[in-house]
Amino acid sequence: MSRQPRPGRGGGGQRGKQRSGKAALGTAREAALTILVRVETSGAYSNLQINKTLQEAGLSRSDAALATELVYGTISRQATLDYWLDRFVAKGVGKLQGWVHQLLRLSAYQLLYLDRIPTHAAVNEAVEIAKRRGHGGIAGMVNGVLRSIDRNRADLKPELISLPDIAQTIALRHSYPLWLVEKWSAQFGIEATEAMCASGNEAPHAGIRVNPLAATLEEVLAELKEAGLEGEASPLTPSGIAVRGGGNLTELAGYAGGRWSLQDESSMLVAEVVAPESGMKVLDCCAAPGGKSSHLAELMGGKGKVWANDLHAHKRKIIAGQTERLKLRNVEATTGDALKLSEIFAPASMDAVLLDAPCSGFGVIRRKPEIKWTKTAGDVADISAIQRSLLDAVCDLVKPGGTFVYSTCTMLREENEDQIQRFLSDHPHFELDANWPKPLLERLTAAGLIDETFDGQLQLLPQHFGSDGFFIARMKRRV
Repeated sequence: MSRQPRPGRGGGGQRGKQRSGKAALGTAREAALTILVRVETSGAYSNLQINKTLQEAGLSRSDAALATELVYGTISRQATLDYWLDRFVAKGVGKLQGWVHQLLRLSAYQLLYLDRIPTHAAVNEAVEIAKRRGHGGIAGMVNGVLRSIDRNRADLKPELISLPDIAQTIALRHSYPLWLVEKWSAQFGIEATEAMCASGNEAPHAGIRVNPLAATLEEVLAELKEAGLEGEASPLTPSGIAVRGGGNLTELAGYAGGRWSLQDESSMLVAEVVAPESGMKVLDCCAAPGGKSSHLAELMGGKGKVWANDLHAHKRKIIAGQTERLKLRNVEATTGDALKLSEIFAPASMDAVLLDAPCSGFGVIRRKPEIKWTKTAGDVADISAIQRSLLDAVCDLVKPGGTFVYSTCTMLREENEDQIQRFLSDHPHFELDANWPKPLLERLTAAGLIDETFDGQLQLLPQHFGSDGFFIARMKRRV
């Protein structure tokens, strides 16, 4: 089964007490339940809610890791869990109070997906939480449902789920909305879609991007090993390192000292595709939190100029903090609507423009699993309209012969290939550019992701390298 915690995480730490009507947060499971309820009721991103709640809870490192695992895993698998819970909840899960529903989900997740969690640890604490937050009747119901699940484990396996329609089977087996599975199946085929869904449910690893102006990849690997962390060079990008089970990596000296940044390897490819050179003028239109902007500046050797623009003023501080930490002096963080950048910068003034556009975000489901349940087909249509406007608004800032790169962290044709096809039709002074850096092309060819038909567009799927799903298209403005 997936998402197994490390040994010793099953106990949940010391139990907290309920004070002033607030939910107790003294154990991993109690903290996880609080986060799940808050995400469900407020629509907050799980990663932000996890950080906030774990700061309140003051858990040990191992219990914080378990709470995080329970939150991500429960949200990722919630449709499958509800399918099974409905068999054992007399009135159906739809009739349950919100917190009781979430308690049953996270407890069933432990029983059915985490092999190293002892049954008694999952069931007994769920019953205790039910007593503290509810009453004896709720506790008895929770105990009965979880004991029934435990007795029927052999029948409650995702691979045994089979419906007449293959898309419905994939959606329920891997816990995805049917509309999204149907879209992916039409675009990528059934086999790739099921692999994509399975990969999206796996625990994410952390990506480190080495700052070549401050360290080498070998030096950073040695630092990680000395800190007791498991890191390996990424097969996707020469500046990337994949780290598993690393905890809060921003606490390490290498991060504070600007020797590396946190960034997914797929995202690192974007700056490589832009391929900026020392002395260039480069604009990153939607830059926050600044990972791609700082990567561009690093590739330029700290020379030339990168304008890192974002709509929100508070994100300007985040971008500036990144570049200050990395000691990059060739990045200027600006605030403004990307649709109006032509009012700030002169036409044809940039050697390269990067539009890392707002998108549905389905490529980062591992990190934000609630996206599966909060985004709709209607949202995709709305986002696509914004992407189209942004492409039209910033393209003429590219000088003749210059580079225009469009990227998203999603895997839907209407946000990716269809956008590029429409853009090129409306802007014949641009053309696709397959002349990506040779080392990058060689890596992608060796991985079987491109062949002689490559035209300058790449769709990375999460199963390719265990990294985020990403789309990148490189275009040139005709001279």
